[in-house]
Amino acid sequence: MSEEIRIYVADLAAYNNGKLHGVWIKACDDLDVIKAQINEMLAKSPEGFAEEYAIHDYEGFSGYTLSEYEGGELLNHFGGDLEDARTAAEENYCGCYKSLADYAQELTEETTQIPENLSYYIDFERMGRDMDLSGDVFTIEAGYETVHIFWNH
Repeated sequence: MSEEIRIYVADLAAYNNGKLHGVWIKACDDLDVIKAQINEMLAKSPEGFAEEYAIHDYEGFSGYTLSEYEGGELLNHFGGDLEDARTAAEENYCGCYKSLADYAQELTEETTQIPENLSYYIDFERMGRDMDLSGDVFTIEAGYETVHIFWNH
């Protein structure tokens, strides 16, 4: 497997008609270069009316599970800056949880000894919300009870 960070961008018009047509692109290239490569691939579509594309594969993201949606949201969060998105994925990724409250509870229980008689009074929903509002973390919701959480360093 290559150490290079790459994405495979597929032509959805071709894909939906049972044909594989796409291109491997260096994910650290300038956003304009990436867009140009995608447009060139779409222009050569065997379907002739290709407009839509999706990330169907990737490599070199150091164990971070990337999908079309989460990858796009992560890039959007950083205004298309691939280096900042890469740093977030590699160094600041906390994991995938059902909610921010679940993450706040896990973090609290791993770092603090909570007396059992006080545990009923802790509001993890509020703790999670405060982490988000204060800017300590940011989240990418990927679906029902699926939230990716990142430290905002």
